[in-house]
Amino acid sequence: MNRIRSFPPIAAGNAHTLILGSMPGVASLQAEQYYAHPRNQFWPILCELLDMDTALAYAGRVAAVHAARIAIWDVLAFCERAGSLDTGIRRASRVPNDFAAFLDAHRAITHVFFNGGEAEKSFMQLVAPVLSGTSLIYRRLPSTSPAHAAMTFKLKLAAWRVILSVNAQAGPDYG
Repeated sequence: MNRIRSFPPIAAGNAHTLILGSMPGVASLQAEQYYAHPRNQFWPILCELLDMDTALAYAGRVAAVHAARIAIWDVLAFCERAGSLDTGIRRASRVPNDFAAFLDAHRAITHVFFNGGEAEKSFMQLVAPVLSGTSLIYRRLPSTSPAHAAMTFKLKLAAWRVILSVNAQAGPDYG
C-alpha cells in the first residue's frame, strides 16, 4: 500500500460552497490536479453548471470555480491506498485535513457537498465530531468517479444542479 497525500484546497476567501472528495486518484496525483482522470465526470459537470467551456485549461477552471465562490478539497490529508478506488483506502490510515482552520479562514461557507459516499462517510466519522458551533448544511451527491458508472451523466448532472441554488441564494460578493 502506498501512503498518499492530498492537495491543498482550491478556495477563494469568499467561497460559500465546499465540494469534498475523499482522496485524489492515481491520475490526479500524477497530474497534480483535482479530478484529472479523463473519465471522471467532475469537470464536465462543473463546466455545465458554471457555463464553462469544457476545453478550458485547468488554471481557467480553477479561476472559474473561484469566481463562482466554490471551494474544492478532499476530506483526507493522508491515507494508505492501493490503486485509485475508495475501497482501497486502509481505514486505520485515514488522516483528515484541518477543517477547523479551513472553515475559520472561509467563514462564508454554508454548504458542504460530498462527491460520493466515501467522502461523506469519512467526513462524518473523522471531522464532524470535532467541529463545534458550525451550522453547515451537508448533502451527498452522486460520485463523479468512473467507478460509479451505474448512474448516467444526465442523472448525475441533474443531482448536482443543487449547487446552483446555493449560488443563487448567496448572491453576488461585494466584499
